[in-house]
Amino acid sequence: MRRAHSSYAYEPLPLTSTSSHNGLEDENERMADTLKDKIHALKSLSIDIGNEVQYQDKMLRGMDDDFERTSGSLIGSVARVLRLSKGSHHYYILYLFLFSVVVFFVLWIVLKVFN
Repeated sequence: MRRAHSSYAYEPLPLTSTSSHNGLEDENERMADTLKDKIHALKSLSIDIGNEVQYQDKMLRGMDDDFERTSGSLIGSVARVLRLSKGSHHYYILYLFLFSVVVFFVLWIVLKVFN
């Protein structure tokens, strides 16, 4: 209410000529084109990121499935080894040790002969 009664009134900026108006229009068009190019670049970048995320998700799901299968196989192998170790055959460790000694001895002889 106070403004309506005051002597100060809104006055738009004076336009000197139509050439400055056209210059502003041209600058606005140029800036709008620049903004459109940036928006297009951001859109294509976000689409590429989405595609990469889908690809990585597919790979991770495949790895998860592989780990589950490997885990199942490993659990089965450990169960068989534990069952075998609880059996009445107490000489498996001795046989394994003797086999290792024989293999290392053969390798040592082969390396001595060929050097």
